[in-house]
Amino acid sequence: MSNKYVVVDLETTGNSAKKGDKIIQFAAVVMEGGKIIDQYSSLLNPGKEIPAFIEELTGLDDSMVSDAPLFAEIAPKVMELLEDAYFVAHNVLFDLSFLQEELLDAGFPGFYGPVIDTVELARTVLPCSDSYKLSDLSAKEGIMHDRPHQADSDAYATAKLLHIFLERLEELPLTTIKQLLKLSGGLKSDLDLILEDILLEKQGTAERLPEGIEIHNGIAIKAGGVLEAASSRLPAPVYPAGSREKEDMLKKAFPDYELRPGQLAMMDAVYQSFLNNEHTLVEAGTGTGKTIGYLLPAIFFARQEGARVLISTYTVQLQEQLLSKDLPLLEKLLGSPANAVLLKGRKHYLSLARFEQSLNEADDNYDTTLTKMQILVWLTETATGDVDELNLSSGGAVFWNKIQNGDSKFISESGWKSRDFYNRARKSAENADLIITNHAMLLNSLSGENQIFPSYDYAVIDEGHQFSKAAGKHFGFSIDYLSLRLLLGRIGLYDQKQLLYRLERLLEGRAAMDGAAHPFELNRLVADLQYEMDEFFKLVGIYGKRKLKARKYASSKISFRLTDITPRDLKAVEASAERFSFLVLDLISALEDRLQLLVPLTGELAPGDQALLEEVSACIGELRDVRESIRKTIFDGQTACAVWVELDGRAMQNATTVYSQPITVAGNLRDGFFNQKKSAVITSATLSVGKSFDYIMDELGLDRFSCQTELIESPFDYASQVRLAVPSDLPEINSVPQEEYVSAITEHIISLAEAAKGRMLILFTSHDMLRKTYELVKESGFLEEYVLIAQGITSGSRTRLTRNFQRFDKSILFGTSSFWEGVDIPGEDLSCLVMVRLPFSPPDEPLGEARKEAIQSRGGRPFSEHVLPEAVLRFKQGVGRLIRTKNDRGIIIVFDRRIVTASYGRAFLDSIPSIPVKVSPLDAIVDLVEDWLQ
Repeated sequence: MSNKYVVVDLETTGNSAKKGDKIIQFAAVVMEGGKIIDQYSSLLNPGKEIPAFIEELTGLDDSMVSDAPLFAEIAPKVMELLEDAYFVAHNVLFDLSFLQEELLDAGFPGFYGPVIDTVELARTVLPCSDSYKLSDLSAKEGIMHDRPHQADSDAYATAKLLHIFLERLEELPLTTIKQLLKLSGGLKSDLDLILEDILLEKQGTAERLPEGIEIHNGIAIKAGGVLEAASSRLPAPVYPAGSREKEDMLKKAFPDYELRPGQLAMMDAVYQSFLNNEHTLVEAGTGTGKTIGYLLPAIFFARQEGARVLISTYTVQLQEQLLSKDLPLLEKLLGSPANAVLLKGRKHYLSLARFEQSLNEADDNYDTTLTKMQILVWLTETATGDVDELNLSSGGAVFWNKIQNGDSKFISESGWKSRDFYNRARKSAENADLIITNHAMLLNSLSGENQIFPSYDYAVIDEGHQFSKAAGKHFGFSIDYLSLRLLLGRIGLYDQKQLLYRLERLLEGRAAMDGAAHPFELNRLVADLQYEMDEFFKLVGIYGKRKLKARKYASSKISFRLTDITPRDLKAVEASAERFSFLVLDLISALEDRLQLLVPLTGELAPGDQALLEEVSACIGELRDVRESIRKTIFDGQTACAVWVELDGRAMQNATTVYSQPITVAGNLRDGFFNQKKSAVITSATLSVGKSFDYIMDELGLDRFSCQTELIESPFDYASQVRLAVPSDLPEINSVPQEEYVSAITEHIISLAEAAKGRMLILFTSHDMLRKTYELVKESGFLEEYVLIAQGITSGSRTRLTRNFQRFDKSILFGTSSFWEGVDIPGEDLSCLVMVRLPFSPPDEPLGEARKEAIQSRGGRPFSEHVLPEAVLRFKQGVGRLIRTKNDRGIIIVFDRRIVTASYGRAFLDSIPSIPVKVSPLDAIVDLVEDWLQ
């Protein structure tokens, strides 16, 4: 294609041209025939001061633009560049709006030609990219972009990306281009013009499909198959019993391998556990090489015994890491494929039949349109059909709910049965030696009617300290206002023209309504249900407000147990829940009656109408779940369960959830899992408390006498790599008001950050304290040179916040619960770890309260049996954030003096490797930090 593209980037004084913000740098790169033919760049005098944050972002200050031309002086050149061209930019509406405003102010007509947004284009051709930021895309594609937020550098990088994206577009199959073109009218940019050009070129030549691509039912997809059983093509290997044999194997695969005795010991512990049909707890300290430590014996045992081993991790992300990072290492050791399959819940997989149906439905929603285009491109790449590969917008995630895999009652799956992603994954699992899954899915499979996995007798539970927590969530129930409101909003009242209206229109003239509720009655039923739902959550909110007013410290979030309210108030809640539950049942019955009337006519219905019935059927399923959750939380949850309410005073109704969880899941896990398996190995870096595994055994329901244990120390030399300091001049955390404590630690954080030159992770146990500390640090102005990143304040996921923290030299990361574990920041990116307080759960935390009461009722000691061990394990996880390799060096600062003053403080120190501890005033600790990290 010989189109002319002018790729533009602007640096400005702010975000809004309408509010008077001006351009301070203009850059353009002209491309034609796939080559850069011209470049132009100029600083511009905005006629106003450049704000400090823009100066910091771009590196441009007032002195640099004071003698630069005004935009009006370069406007003729800009118009000349843009003549007969596509206007291209990364987030095109931002740059175009500024340029139009400046052109009009300069007396020019503005630009009204075609525009291309490279963000939109990147989302289309790179549907699996982690990020669509210009710097991240440039790094991914190997483009030099060493001066981000400088217009000339940004424009050049964008031009290079444009060329790559257009090439990717041209490589797509003809049928995919046709479908993209049909959808492209719903985009913000004029991609349809480019797609038309590509279509004309492709139609003029005989097409050869790219290798591995097939066309099925008019959709281009990557051809895929089912994993073959290893036993049919690979000899069974012999487990290397001796240390020398293991070393030789590891050295052969990894020339730089360094002997780790702990890893070899772990391999033997796992292998013997399987061989002897025993359950085993293995604590493997940081740096042991835990994953290979269990994968290697698992694959040897599976191959030798013809057994299947299930590997479970806590999160889907860890599943992915096993597949992409650890299994290739295992295959290198074996010298053959590992024959492993990653298996997730059904909703993770695409239903090709539902997606095909959606392509025939007109939808002017932007996110839906873009998501359909992403999926069309993705289908030419994916072998799994797993949604976790995609980077979807929030609107795209909503659309996914309509096309995810599931039982279809009204849409025929027969045309896609042989290519169904979920069935393919399950069949592959039947032939696999190792099945990789996550705790939630493993637990979900324990119920008899939900057999996801082929039979297995051997399992490895990684991140085993989280297994009981995951089980609590699985065996628990919850009802929240926002989800219910969204569900009823999807059904809608008749005049809202949602599912209810569309269903009634479909029934008109098609089916006799004998015995079914009149449309008016059904409409009133939905209205009554919405009213009763509001009343139920308002009632719960009233008690929440009372609790909020009674609190001694300021926080908008609160949780309380239903048993905390008076018997009279509890009866009112139960009465409201009962009315709510009966109305849900009535709505289920009414909708089911209507579906039954249409079942005989399914074959006559248009694809869009069949999809409507599928949506109604899905809503009925969700309403059933709601009814069961009401029963389990409000009526059945008062015995052997903790039932509590969580809400936010700033948005009382919208942020209210009622939870029910078993006080202990030990019995559920013992009877439902451990007693059903021949051998399970539970491993983590944090299982023991003071060298004892009793706490975790009791949590998991494991027998103390028959369960084997193995404690493997970290190979790192903590005594020479780490220092631990406790400031002696901070007040005791429980002896002063929170505001006073926050003020005191803020001063310490500022001094320590300057001494460590950033590279600091600060761990809190309360988001309220985190927010107040962050605000005080920021307001102080002492750390203006530092990048402050705070969980729950700075936008982004934990992964994104961590990545941003690592990107800057002088950065400080404020984190709460999820940052105490699972964050891997090796090297000098993290040198100073601050723990604001020992990680005890709040004393009024509902589930913890219920557990303490249960322990007390049987004559136990809640603090030593539950409260302290739980905090010690969390502390060990926090310490583990600092040292991730043998070359790391760092310092831990614990602000909570109870670690050295309280009688139980030794329990924390005894559960981590031996580290020199210094208790000193702040000045001495600042000196220690500077000396230690220099």
